[in-house]
Amino acid sequence: MSPTSETAQGGRRLVIVESPAKAKTIKGYLGPGYVVEASVGHIRDLPSGAAEVPEKYTGEVRRLGVDVDHDFQPIYVVNADKKAQVRKLKELLAESDELFLATDEDREGEAIAWHLQEVLKPKVPVHRMVFHEITKDAIQQAVRNPRELNKRMVDAQETRRILDRLYGYEVSPVLWKKVMRGLSAGRVQSVATRLVVERERERIAFRSAEYWDLTGTFSTGRAGDPSDPSSLVARLATVDGKRVAQGRDFGADGQLKTANILHLDEEKARALAASLADTRFTVRSVESKPYRRSPYAPFRTTTLQQEASRKLGFGAKATMQVAQKLYENGFITYMRTDSTVLSDTAVAAARAQVTQLYGAEYLPEQPRVYAGKVKNAQEAHEAIRPSGDRFRTPAETGLTGDQFRLYELIWKRTVASQMKDATGNSVTVKIGGTAADGRDAEFSASGKTITFHGFMKAYVEGADDPNAELDDRERRLPQVAEGDALAAEEITADGHATKPPARYTEASLVKELEEREIGRPSTYASIIGTILDRGYVFKKGTALVPSFLSFAVVNLLEKHFGRLVDYDFTAKMEDDLDRIARGEAQAVPWLKRFYFGEGGSAGTQGGAADAGNGDGDHLGGLKELVTDLGAIDAREISSFPVGNGITLRVGKYGPYIERGEKDQEGYQKADISSDLAPDELTVEYAEELLAKPSGDFELGKDPVSGNMIVAKDGRYGPYVTEILPEDTPKTGKNAVKPRTASLFKSMSIDTVTLEEALKLMSLPRVVGTDPEGVEITAQNGRYGPYLKKGTDSRSLTSEDQLFTITLEEALAIYAQPKQRGRAAAKPPLKELGTDPVSEKPVVVKDGRFGPYVTDGETNATLRTGDSVETITPERGYELLAEKRAKGPAKKTAKKAPAKKTAAKKTAAKKTTSTAKKTAAKKTTAAKTTTAKTATKAAAKKTTAAKKTATAPSE
Repeated sequence: MSPTSETAQGGRRLVIVESPAKAKTIKGYLGPGYVVEASVGHIRDLPSGAAEVPEKYTGEVRRLGVDVDHDFQPIYVVNADKKAQVRKLKELLAESDELFLATDEDREGEAIAWHLQEVLKPKVPVHRMVFHEITKDAIQQAVRNPRELNKRMVDAQETRRILDRLYGYEVSPVLWKKVMRGLSAGRVQSVATRLVVERERERIAFRSAEYWDLTGTFSTGRAGDPSDPSSLVARLATVDGKRVAQGRDFGADGQLKTANILHLDEEKARALAASLADTRFTVRSVESKPYRRSPYAPFRTTTLQQEASRKLGFGAKATMQVAQKLYENGFITYMRTDSTVLSDTAVAAARAQVTQLYGAEYLPEQPRVYAGKVKNAQEAHEAIRPSGDRFRTPAETGLTGDQFRLYELIWKRTVASQMKDATGNSVTVKIGGTAADGRDAEFSASGKTITFHGFMKAYVEGADDPNAELDDRERRLPQVAEGDALAAEEITADGHATKPPARYTEASLVKELEEREIGRPSTYASIIGTILDRGYVFKKGTALVPSFLSFAVVNLLEKHFGRLVDYDFTAKMEDDLDRIARGEAQAVPWLKRFYFGEGGSAGTQGGAADAGNGDGDHLGGLKELVTDLGAIDAREISSFPVGNGITLRVGKYGPYIERGEKDQEGYQKADISSDLAPDELTVEYAEELLAKPSGDFELGKDPVSGNMIVAKDGRYGPYVTEILPEDTPKTGKNAVKPRTASLFKSMSIDTVTLEEALKLMSLPRVVGTDPEGVEITAQNGRYGPYLKKGTDSRSLTSEDQLFTITLEEALAIYAQPKQRGRAAAKPPLKELGTDPVSEKPVVVKDGRFGPYVTDGETNATLRTGDSVETITPERGYELLAEKRAKGPAKKTAKKAPAKKTAAKKTAAKKTTSTAKKTAAKKTTAAKTTTAKTATKAAAKKTTAAKKTATAPSE
């Protein structure tokens, strides 16, 4: 019996989706016989630590959450924060006659549906309900046409999950031991980090080349108009038939890549320009070609992320968060897709809007069809487009802010994809003349005119290079013919320098990963988020800059796990995983080969199990690689030569440079700012840092105590302290601690005096007492200077007030109402403009934990690489959008102490109508018993905690 016929007979149907927002939208499209509830993402997963693994499992299974010795059987546990939701789903299912699993139609969604079925164990008919847009027609059609769970898709997702667990849990601990605690490795994140590091290495090795050329402005002598300009600008192309060198002709070493090219320096260029001053020029050739540009394919996940970055300033993560909301609220189709295909309904809707909004002349006779470009495209989704069989224009949606801007981008791209080509002409004009010194010089100018804009009326794609010309840019040249005489209005010599390769942006890194066929497009946003959050990469504007820490991590992985971060190997792993998804290979043999290696103790061989080995050589497995850690020299992999005997080292507390041997004469050391771009650490800058005074500076003896006062540069900044005599007790009740004080912001470690140091160490200073006799002191704290009276603290505006403020001034401050929040009284550091979402002014303020952006409702701390001086309005809006998407921070509920709770419960049970004395005795006994129980429980937890290794990130 079909779901439709059963619905007609009544009954209750439970529909489970992934998110509450989606549940709310879908509920409105289904009748009263349906209950729609959310799983809130995955309800179970591999355990995050040994404590979550059932007691029956021991050894490696407890650490990995995967039984590698028994066909890589995964151990799944219900997430702690999902247990209440699972109970709710079971209760709803118990009252239902049918179950519809309506999770997303991709591998992840299929896996969630399978996990729901496994955990809920339904005894009623189960249907897999799939849709790629949340509209009334789509939802009702999905209910009428359910399918079975696709176990092959589930197996493919499970294989990926196991692979990523093994990779992360085996390699991450190596980074902990050899680089730094808290680091992580991952199948795609490590390769993405390597790409960013390699680009920075190219920038470090790059040597700029200087070259010169000439620019000529030539006049036709006719009065110009917009359609026929009177002059044109051309660049010098050849001298005596030899091509003039341009930037593309130089290699990264600053040398010319090919011979027989004329390299002009400043002297030669200026001399040639002077020699051409009185030259008569003529048009030597005019070459005209038809210009045609076809529209861009509709968006898929990666192209949407790239364009949103270029045009809206969104990061990949922010783009997906906004797209998710648009999808869940029924505005666009599913946003995780590899496809550029549009359904017949969508094509008809787009073509109708072309005619309606732009006219029939912009509509091609036949609908445009776009072939898929992504290898091993995961699912047969549509492209990302406006939902429904009639597209709502952006003005009709009622959307605002980021959602409006992203919807408008998707709508324009979709409509433009069904419009006619843009057409026109491209023209190249060659202009020549003979210089006074007899040399022949030829200039070249290119132009483009668009006679029919076609799809460009609706949409033009952005470019990663900010200097690149967009497709709709016209360059009109005057109407000239071969043999026409031209007058040189001006000829100038122009100097240029080659530039290092540009750093990746989120958009260009996504593009690079996709072109190399590494990872899945649906995961790129989370991958970039991970390498940013881990501190491997930080942003400077839109550029992704690798940290020195990432250099150490990539160095280790390249030298000792080279295959795991090899681009071709990683891409081939992706191919193998896709073969498993298509049923062309089996997961278990492949995992055995990857983990145990060729001929491994638990492995079988052949088929898909080559795990990326294309050369037939013997390969060790992952387990073998992570076992032999003795060969890894932690100091070596974290050390990088700078030059002049200077070495950069990545230490436990951050990067630093040093020269010479520690504890030997001439040894120098200086800390490096964690947000310094690696290509900015030149030999000259390193020498400058080492030349700065460092270490302990003796300032003189305190005339009162006789102790030596020194200035030091500590981990948290410069400070002064006293050196106590060697026989001073350092522990026990008679221990004496040396007086210590941080330097004021206006002070420098190499100029601070003994007198200033003694003043600093005299703090806190007693200012006086108030009328009630309460002492008021002036103190310098972590967050600046302040007054303290009992528990009441008031901020001071400057550090100098610590020594100058009088009792009267202090009492006047306390007479004023206390202002909540130190930043409230401070003026903003920078104004950024109006936030497109909240429509409120956005400013940068100085907060307790550093500068942050705020619109008065949402606060977002500036990230590493951001600064008050360089932050743009778009970057500020992006930080706020990401913070909003995360939602408010969850507060951890405080639990009452176990001892007290147990005591109260025991007393409550045993105290009825008994006399107070008896009740008191029993309560005391209960407290004693509970205390013993609590002690045992605490000991048990401590033991468990010791056994539980910190779970590495995958």
